[in-house]
Amino acid sequence: MDSVEQAAWLHALIKAVDVGVHAVDEAGMTIYYNERAGSLDGLDPSEVRGRHVLDVFPSLTEETSTLLRVLRSRETISHQRQSYRNYRGIEVHTTNTTRPVYADDRLIGALEVAADITEVQHLAQRVMDLQAAHMAPAKPRAKAQGTTAYTLEDMVTGSPALQAVIDRARKIARTSSPVLVYGETGVGKELLVQGIHAASPRSTAPFIAQNCAALPGPLLEGILFGTVKGSFTGAETRPGLFELAHGGTLFLDELNSLGLDLQAKLLRVLEDGQIRRLGDQRVIPVNVRVIAAMNEEPETVVSKGLLREDLYYRVQVVTLHIPPLAKRPEDILPLAHHFIRIYNDRFGLHCQGLTNRAQDALQRASWRGNVRELKHAIEAALNEAEGPLIDVYDLPARVWPQDSPEPSAESADRKGESLPERMARIERAAIQEALQQSGASISRAAILLGIPRQTLQSKIKKYALSEDERLEP
Repeated sequence: MDSVEQAAWLHALIKAVDVGVHAVDEAGMTIYYNERAGSLDGLDPSEVRGRHVLDVFPSLTEETSTLLRVLRSRETISHQRQSYRNYRGIEVHTTNTTRPVYADDRLIGALEVAADITEVQHLAQRVMDLQAAHMAPAKPRAKAQGTTAYTLEDMVTGSPALQAVIDRARKIARTSSPVLVYGETGVGKELLVQGIHAASPRSTAPFIAQNCAALPGPLLEGILFGTVKGSFTGAETRPGLFELAHGGTLFLDELNSLGLDLQAKLLRVLEDGQIRRLGDQRVIPVNVRVIAAMNEEPETVVSKGLLREDLYYRVQVVTLHIPPLAKRPEDILPLAHHFIRIYNDRFGLHCQGLTNRAQDALQRASWRGNVRELKHAIEAALNEAEGPLIDVYDLPARVWPQDSPEPSAESADRKGESLPERMARIERAAIQEALQQSGASISRAAILLGIPRQTLQSKIKKYALSEDERLEP
């Protein structure tokens, strides 16, 4: 590929991406400015190319222009939030990364990539408003009411390993020390954290949970620490989550998703017990217990550079590890029956339990999604089950054991088989026979069976009939 073709491909790539790209030479003259950048600034790219940054953006200075700062310092500026009004008077919020560009160790310019986060910023501000409105009433809550949906008593387990975790959680609930909870996705980390809060002297004070991966770092900083009017364009004076959780518990899930710069600020809050709103000079004392969680082993996260070592040592005063469901098989059936009772009440159903085959399938499944996957599997089965018991083929196909016997008419007289089990096997065999007779034509098979085509498609999916099973052996 020659240089002309390379330039054409590069131009097409930059034009296609949904981020603003602005490049200047070593003198600050614009050499590239794509259409997306123009849409953010309300300018036509032709108005910017070939002109100095300060000529096009007179509101900027040598200090406030990230491009000119990078040319001077020769250091990258990463994920800096910028808020401004473009030439059309429209408020724009972006996060910018600006880096120097070198050729043969010689500085030849700077490149800036800007991602539009205006909608996310507005959404974050609405979330903050809703949180502030929800927490605004200062009326004391009754002790029995609490501020969480779950207690430690709600954790269903027969596992000695998990019971030991719950017992430790009950003891540490008495203090205000930071806690780090880790375990695979779906094991129930937030349930345990809510239980700690409910068992603590803070139980009538606020419990606030924030997923650190849900928002970009610049927005999350304002949500955590609050903002003051004028700290950036459109900013209003709002309390952050630390202030809203004053006297209670702040749960930071997926802590390792927090940017390293924000981790440093969090560390300072944990050390000093004070926060400073964005754009404010005064400090505000806060009394908040911080409980953090992650889905990887903390040491692994630290070794990957995703979690500051000093923050790790500060939040892991107490560490609780929730073992995966596969490591506590004695919990599978009690949890399954627990979820059946929950969904019976929610859906107005009268399911009485699980067939032996269904129980065996649940106990042999891998449960990579842990308790959350088991809960969803039970909900799915209750949508399929037609009898008083959930059968193995009512469960999602991924739960079926690979070596489980397929339903077949020949084994219809199996000893101890329930009526729903027998009916399911016979139905599956009838569908398989009709498909084989029709040459795997769903339309003709539906006619042979006397059922609508859509119904047959649904049952083929339910019984997971493979292509080979639909053809004559």
